[in-house]
Amino acid sequence: MPRASIKANAKESLRGNWGTAILVLLLNWMLLSAATGVMVIGKLIIMGTLETGVALIYLKLSYREPAEIGDLFQPFQNFVNTFFAGFLSTIFTFLWSLLFVIPGIVKALAYSQVYYILCDHPEYTGREAIDASQEMMRGHKGELFLLQQSFFGWFLLSFLTFGLLLLYVKPYYQAALTEFYRYLKETQGQQDWQPQQPEGEVEQNRKVNYDPEQFE
Repeated sequence: MPRASIKANAKESLRGNWGTAILVLLLNWMLLSAATGVMVIGKLIIMGTLETGVALIYLKLSYREPAEIGDLFQPFQNFVNTFFAGFLSTIFTFLWSLLFVIPGIVKALAYSQVYYILCDHPEYTGREAIDASQEMMRGHKGELFLLQQSFFGWFLLSFLTFGLLLLYVKPYYQAALTEFYRYLKETQGQQDWQPQQPEGEVEQNRKVNYDPEQFE
């Protein structure tokens, strides 16, 4: 997996868009916290829809398309599908975690692309999005896990700075997850992902097609 290129793409997508990237994550966190305070299952009711909104905004940033904070609420037009996607993936992950921690982690990785898939395929039901995510992540769960772990140092530093560094780390992390989704699409034949050079000048709108076998 070209982890360096994924992270370079993530930084490039955030260039000039840090305000939007930070604000949408803060707003999402506040709304989910408020929903939890109103009722026990409040977070579970709106989580899938809001997380799809976050995915939509970060995909727009990745494609260098105009993104607005209001895009966070666009998936409410598709509330049934996004609700069930969030609800079912959370319940399934919880049930697998009851067996042991590792099965829960594996399933969380398997369901990780659900919200991005709903952005590309809003017609999918929640269960269809989950099934599509599992198929998409087949053979790639280890890659995502390593990408996530590569941010461990950043999150540790954030803890040491009493969370202040999260204003940088969380958008960077979310953008990297978004680039990972686009990388998966490319390696699975959709020829969508456009990696940037980790260092030096960035050539805009450069398309690179990957051979999926290169990353096995």
